[in-house]
Amino acid sequence: MPNEIISYLEMCQREGVSLQRGMNFQLRGNHSVILMSVRPNSPYADHFEDDGTTLIYEGHDVPRAAQNPNPKVVDQSLNTPSGSPTQNGLFHRSAQEYKFRKRPPERVRVYEKIKQGIWSYNGIFHLVDSWQESSNGRQVFKFKLVAVEGEEDFSIPAPRQPTPRRIIPTWVKLEVWKRDGGKCTKCGSEDDLHFDHIIPWSKGGSSSTPENVQLLCGKHNLKKHDTIE
Repeated sequence: MPNEIISYLEMCQREGVSLQRGMNFQLRGNHSVILMSVRPNSPYADHFEDDGTTLIYEGHDVPRAAQNPNPKVVDQSLNTPSGSPTQNGLFHRSAQEYKFRKRPPERVRVYEKIKQGIWSYNGIFHLVDSWQESSNGRQVFKFKLVAVEGEEDFSIPAPRQPTPRRIIPTWVKLEVWKRDGGKCTKCGSEDDLHFDHIIPWSKGGSSSTPENVQLLCGKHNLKKHDTIE
């Protein structure tokens, strides 16, 4: 479920693959996976917009090689030298097909690295648009993804009018992790942790302040659900 704290190994076990790259199109044929970070010195300029409901994700660079010793000065590519699509190309084609109503939105699981060894599952997003833009003298891809409620059961088609969802900002997660000592505030457990809204967002609670977010273990998070304590 969204806001779950998860290790890299657990992510790989869940997805059934070794996640060696940030963009992973159509895993198991029914969803894609993106690994992101908005931490200082992150390699790509990922960021949230629209009060945390929209992710703008930057495409990935060509691999470092003898002919490309500095990928940061080379245009990001749609295709490999052999002509097959890169991950940029696969995500871009999917976004454009959705934009022109040729297919439903690609559903994407987004995992965010918030600090070394600690990842947060940001839930399901719909891939709705893509484009190229100039950045530091080269062309990069940008992908627009919208956070949606639920949709973890990929056997059920994506709804025509999905319910939007708001992401807890990274700085809030870091502040809450530090304040709560990486433990459940109810029982002190360090396992199966989640970032929990004290006043649920559905009932008017804020995602943008540490005062409304706490760490709960899975047991206490499930017990609390959408109640206000």
